Amino acid sequence: MHLSDLQAKDIVNINDGKKVGKIIDCDISLDGKINFLIIEEKRGISSFLTKDLTTSIEFRQIKKIGTDVILVDL
Repeated sequence: MHLSDLQAKDIVNINDGKKVGKIIDCDISLDGKINFLIIEEKRGISSFLTKDLTTSIEFRQIKKIGTDVILVDL
């Protein structure tokens, strides 16, 4: 699987069912393991003027990678 395959999927929090955002980057260790994903958070009207809306999700927080969605436990 390529990073571009993951970037096409929505990130959804399993605790409330809300979309978190989309993957824009990732941090990979020297031995090739993904440490965390960098997510561009879903923008709403109230956050329209905010510049930096990114967050990171540790790889251990990913519960399931489906065909269209990645489920995370936040």
